[in-house]
Amino acid sequence: MPPLALFALLLPATPQDAPAASPAPPKAPAAAIDGTGPGWEPLTEADLVDVNGEEDTWRWKNGELHSTGKPIGVIRTKEPLKNFEMVLEWRHLKPAGNSGTFVWVPMEKLKDLPPGKLPGGGIEVQILDHGYTEQYETRTGKPADWFSTDGDVFPVGSSTMEPFPPLSPNGARSFPSERRSKGVGEWNHYYVRAINGEVRLWVNGREVSGGTNCRPAEGYLCFEAEGSPIEFRNVRLRKLP
Repeated sequence: MPPLALFALLLPATPQDAPAASPAPPKAPAAAIDGTGPGWEPLTEADLVDVNGEEDTWRWKNGELHSTGKPIGVIRTKEPLKNFEMVLEWRHLKPAGNSGTFVWVPMEKLKDLPPGKLPGGGIEVQILDHGYTEQYETRTGKPADWFSTDGDVFPVGSSTMEPFPPLSPNGARSFPSERRSKGVGEWNHYYVRAINGEVRLWVNGREVSGGTNCRPAEGYLCFEAEGSPIEFRNVRLRKLP
């Protein structure tokens, strides 16, 4: 081999000789879960029973479920559920609105529940307006670090759950992995999957929070009134084995 050729082989590779870096993979698009297909059914007025509200707390208008938010309380499904999927859209009508859905609430936590009280059991899938953070900090003078406004999932009362990370500071709540919720007056989309003691939440198309080993893992699905007007629409369920 000529000396010059041997010298060229010993030189370090130049940037032009190095393989090009692979481009970052594109972010997966948000899932489109619209509650259509085999087994999906709309949730209607005939499927729900008021628990501890007043006559005008819950109203159906043009197929939408409206709540004044007062008094604090819930409306529940007529039948208990075990494994199911649910899609719904919701919007708060005032800043700092608070609401949610409860999964797997035992009947004993609903029976004789007085107005102004929420069930002492179940897994809450929270529905909270972003303005609640500022309101809480102004009212209490404390940092709003123990909750989020993008879809917390957590056990209530006597119910238990192992939350998925990221976690709230005390480890009790599954905090959402992304900020996905829209603000007051805008419609948000939730997809909730509750199967074999595991609850998972998708907010506006992406999975963000949930938990496993829920106890109990069967009970009633409830919608929450908690002091502020809210609307739900396109609520659909699919019961699973």
